[in-house]
Amino acid sequence: MPSCISCSKRTAPGEKTVKFQCPSCGNVSILRCERCRLFGRAYTCPGCGFKGP
Repeated sequence: MPSCISCSKRTAPGEKTVKFQCPSCGNVSILRCERCRLFGRAYTCPGCGFKGP
């Protein structure tokens, strides 16, 4: 099961998540849970070190 890059929580199928490519390098898929998106929790791309929400 995939996990949220911000909180490391495993996500179940059907759970509200978003998956996108890193806006900086485009080489890494970023997966975030609904809760981390809602609260604007930070994430760091493991490929290039880009920090966002």
